[in-house]
Amino acid sequence: MVTLTSAENALKTVYLGTVTELLNTKTNVLLSKIEQTSSDVWGKEIRKAASYGINGGVGAGDEDGDLPSAKSTNYVQFVTTLKNLYGQIEISDKAIRASADGRGAFTDLLNNELQGLLDASKFNLGRMLYGDGTGLLGTVGASTTAQYPVTNPQNLIEGLVVDIYGTTGAKIGSTAITYVDRDASKVEFANAPTGIVDGCKMYVQGSKDKEITGLGAIFASSGSLYGVSRDTHPFMKPYKKDAVGALDEIVMQEAIDRLEMTAGSTVDFIAASATAKYAFQEYMSQYKRNIDIMELKGGFKTLSYNGIPLVYERFVKEGSMYLLNTKAFKLHQLCDWRYLETENGKILRQTQGKPTYTATLVKYCDLICDKPNGQACLSGITRTA
Repeated sequence: MVTLTSAENALKTVYLGTVTELLNTKTNVLLSKIEQTSSDVWGKEIRKAASYGINGGVGAGDEDGDLPSAKSTNYVQFVTTLKNLYGQIEISDKAIRASADGRGAFTDLLNNELQGLLDASKFNLGRMLYGDGTGLLGTVGASTTAQYPVTNPQNLIEGLVVDIYGTTGAKIGSTAITYVDRDASKVEFANAPTGIVDGCKMYVQGSKDKEITGLGAIFASSGSLYGVSRDTHPFMKPYKKDAVGALDEIVMQEAIDRLEMTAGSTVDFIAASATAKYAFQEYMSQYKRNIDIMELKGGFKTLSYNGIPLVYERFVKEGSMYLLNTKAFKLHQLCDWRYLETENGKILRQTQGKPTYTATLVKYCDLICDKPNGQACLSGITRTA
């Protein structure tokens, strides 16, 4: 007979390992290529020594002359706080009782809930990887109709609960998105807060300034990264080429060669927006050249450029393309995905005032790029058609 206790045991012993593997390898192509490690985690922080340049103690000389002077490798210390990532599974008491006499029905119930968690994680983890850590989804403007104009509709999806902040920086309310018109760049809200004016900002509920350090932060033009000033240490600045226009192999190869020459960095992953992907395909078809297809870890299939996977990512800014050395990235974590437990080791908790039970998965981590100057971004890519 299926009970609340057997449900907990199944979630702990049968499903946790599978869900952890799926969250780490199946939710996003880029995430599946990034090493996950517990090294350099100190308490609630990640402290990592990152080297730049080369050891200067080399040189030529006379047979009986002085040896080169020793010069150690240059280091800076990266410091960032562990970010808190959560995922929830909800099961109603009615559903548990209805499946009490059938293990098959109970298995289907858990599978459906976990699939919902994976679908939500696929969206949110992907968005965070390409975000700037602030949780900013885009801006929303005033409207006299039920539809509100927004920027970056690729960051939005039906069902997403958002916090809306006014132009003064104060939160004016929270609501769920009920419809996204991606062609017109407009959304509808379940209950739109009063006071929405042009320039209001949307964030994922409760996530403002609390998300992992994604590519948006790594490719920022100013300020500091991991507590290190970009102005003091220019190697913290990635290579960027704006207003590219029509895409061709020369532009891409120039960026790849530039990273190899200046940072000793080998590009092994390309992430492109829809416009950039189509521009690449148009260029290749223009010269009647076949585009290679390759399969990556996790079962992902994608395009290929000179043996480098070229992946479409909805969260890459339109007209942009990232050329990355993924070996320079690591997801530092306190532990892998685990359930939040009570003092008695229980993971299913009754939702206050409701006949439902929730289990919460948690992971404390942040993304660090050891070699920011070994990454590149091409923007302003346009299509020829």
